[in-house]
Order: sequence, then C-alpha cells, then structure tokens
Amino acid sequence: MLRMSFKKETPLANAAFWAARKGNLALLQLLLNSGRVDVDCKDSLGTTALMVASYHGHIDCVRELVLQGADINLQRESGATALFFAAQQGHNDVVKFLFEFGASTEFKNKDGGTALLAACQYGHAKVVETLLKHGANIHDQLYDGASAIFLAAQGGYLDVIRLLLSSGAKVNQPRQDGTTALLKAAIKGYNNVIEELLKFSPTLGLLKNGTSALHAAVLSGNVRTVALLLEAGADPCLRNKANELPAELTKNERILRLLRTKEKQRKS
Repeated sequence: MLRMSFKKETPLANAAFWAARKGNLALLQLLLNSGRVDVDCKDSLGTTALMVASYHGHIDCVRELVLQGADINLQRESGATALFFAAQQGHNDVVKFLFEFGASTEFKNKDGGTALLAACQYGHAKVVETLLKHGANIHDQLYDGASAIFLAAQGGYLDVIRLLLSSGAKVNQPRQDGTTALLKAAIKGYNNVIEELLKFSPTLGLLKNGTSALHAAVLSGNVRTVALLLEAGADPCLRNKANELPAELTKNERILRLLRTKEKQRKS
C-alpha cells in the first residue's frame, strides 16, 4: 500500500494528491491550471501526484500530469518511481504510457527492488513482458539476492516463470542464503511451477544453505512435489547439513514409500 504524509504540503497540493488518488481528472486539471500547485510537488516522503495516480492506475490523471510536465523518473525517499508503482500494481496501460515519455527501468528502491522485480513478485505477467521489451534487466536482484524468477516462484506465478525462463532468466540463481526458485516452489508445493523449472535443469543437490529441494518438499509434506523431484533425479539418499536423509524428516507413509522405492531402484 502506498502511504503518504501531508505534513509539509499546502491544502491545494493535498487536494491534488487526493484527485490523483481518486482519479478525479476534472479537479486535478483545475488545480494544475490554477498555477498554484507545482506538478512535481511532494509530500514529506517524496511522493508525487504522478506516483499516486500511477499506483492507483488512473491513466487519465497520469496522462494529464505528464503532459503538464511532471518528472516521470523522480524517486520517492524509498527509491521507488511512478513506473515502480504502476508495475507493482499491474497497471500495464500506465506502464506503457510512462515508457512513451522516457521512464527508466534502472531505478532501485532501498531493498534493491526494480519495477521488474515488483511486477514478478506480484505476478503481473503482461507488465513483465512490457518491461522486458523496454530494456528491463532480467538479472535484476534485490540486495538479498532474490531474483525475478525467485520472486515469481515464491508466489507460484507460472505464466511469469515461463516468460522469464524463455527470456533467459537463470534457473539456478540463488538468493544470498542459497535458496533457489526450485527450493522455494518445493516449500510452497507449487507443482506446476516445479514442472516448468525442471525443464531447465535446476540444481537438485545440496544448496549453500545446507538443504535441497527434496528435503524441503518432504518437510512440507507435499507428496506430488516429492514425486516430481524424484522422477527428475533427486537423490533420496542425500543428507542435509544436519546429516539427515529425506526419509528421516517425515512420517507420511506415502512419501516414505516413494523415497524407499526410489532408494531401491538406485541401489539395484
């Protein structure tokens, strides 16, 4: 949610922010044409009317602000821009319009987040496609190492995953703690995402964090996920950093049967 602070703004500027938030184009035009409201006026957090209109998807207000000279690439205190907010909320028409007037995909917020990462995190496939077409870096990462594909996998967004993989995303790009998209999907039990990731040969072995996707799936009790990983070649005899076998992490009989069957097949 876009929070605002009106501590340093005049009543007229506050009215402009309100109009941008509500999509009241007539009021916004009246205020801007009065000459008494700066089109780039900010609240104490650095929020502009353009950011507010972009966040709420009011394309008519966005257009008016831009045509009246609003600076598209201004950053809030957090580092976010109008493009970031439009992408985060999935407003593809706003995203496209902002690109027509020079929006940049390179700005980052305080966490390292970009418009592309925000769109992936919230599963907005059409926005992701638009951003990539306009030069967004598919290898963008948050400062903790979370990549676009990691964030999409975390939310179970299959259409975004497909788009990223077909555009060259690295399936094994880990977060700083070693967690990968496959591990996150295994924890969540997003089997359709796992099936897609498996087409690109993700790491099935032990990760930097001392566990594997199979261990995670077993711990989460996802029978279908365990089966998918075993079919793809995950090792049922692999020990984690605590020296535990996958079978030692569950009492689920169906999962235990799957693991034991695969163990026998590997030994035979």
